[in-house]
Amino acid sequence: MLKPAGEACGYFKSAAAWVGDKTRNVHLWLPQYATAKLCGPKPVFGAQPVDVFIAVCDHFEPEQGRGEKRAGLEKVHRWVGEYPQLFDHFHDSSGRTPQHTFFYPADEYAPEYLDPLAELCATGRGDVEVHLHHDNDTPAGLRDTLAAFTETLSLRHGLLRRDPATGEIAYGFIHGNWSLCNSRRDGRWCGVNQEIPILRETGCYADFTLPSAPSDTQTSTINSIYYAVDRPGRPRSHERGEPARVGAAARPDGLLMIQGPLGFDWRGRRAGKLPKIENGNIQANQPPTWPRFLNWVEAGVSVAGRPEWIFVKLHTHGAKNGNIDLWLGDAVQRFHAELARQARDNPLFRYHYVTAWEMAQLVHHAEHNAPANTLPVPMAVAQSA
Repeated sequence: MLKPAGEACGYFKSAAAWVGDKTRNVHLWLPQYATAKLCGPKPVFGAQPVDVFIAVCDHFEPEQGRGEKRAGLEKVHRWVGEYPQLFDHFHDSSGRTPQHTFFYPADEYAPEYLDPLAELCATGRGDVEVHLHHDNDTPAGLRDTLAAFTETLSLRHGLLRRDPATGEIAYGFIHGNWSLCNSRRDGRWCGVNQEIPILRETGCYADFTLPSAPSDTQTSTINSIYYAVDRPGRPRSHERGEPARVGAAARPDGLLMIQGPLGFDWRGRRAGKLPKIENGNIQANQPPTWPRFLNWVEAGVSVAGRPEWIFVKLHTHGAKNGNIDLWLGDAVQRFHAELARQARDNPLFRYHYVTAWEMAQLVHHAEHNAPANTLPVPMAVAQSA
């Protein structure tokens, strides 16, 4: 259903004002956003049940790039010590407690950080996956870094999984500085155009980098789950791809891209003010709230043909000063309590805490057109031997 002309016009007048501000790089993704708005709002909670899968993907950097070992250890031990106490009494529609996926940077490897995180994850409260900051790299250097780090996580710390078909290590990935496939205009913080085939060769099951707005690395494709394929010799191969859809097999040469929500926060807009960008970022000045959750759901990130399964991939820097106090404070607890209250009041709304790995498996579950009543949550999360 099309929006009333006046309402749609209001959207685009405000959005057009953003286009002139290239520092926010809205022009990179505004066309797809505008097209989606013209086609009408995504239904949130209507006449049919809706399952919302929530994955928190944390760019977890204990030292914040500055080598502050003592402060880093304090942050890790605070997460490990406080997280179970604060969140074990919250349960989703499947009876599961909140899940947190720590994307740990290979360039900040320290076993004293990863051992406690591995212990926390072994209790069923989350996962560790792969994060990477690099600059002026080469294909060979990237391949070696990923192979060495994933082997260390698997063999030294008992983390990650193994592909049941090949026995090889499997991992989820987030690119540091958002610069996947050498996507920054200035060429910094990467250097490797052909990251997609290298990620696939080294066992990456899905990428969770996007959205990256307001960075200039943001793709024109937004609010999507799709398969990106390498474009030889060119950067930004993940700019667009083939949507994941019910009844279609995964592209054998494609890397699964699971994006988080991206749009404008119309609910938080004050009179006469332009809306803020809503990019699913959870930080000290952007706590999770029910109105933001509605924005995330309305972004409609889903597998084509299964719109009632909505994927909400959030991102954060959970070890950053200020952010850690948010995550281990009252605001996040209020958010979980509000989710539970809303689900009690509306039996058509179901929400599920999942890890990044589980979110990718749910995508494949939808592609195989599995019935909704066989929803695999909680998922089996056996660690590698």
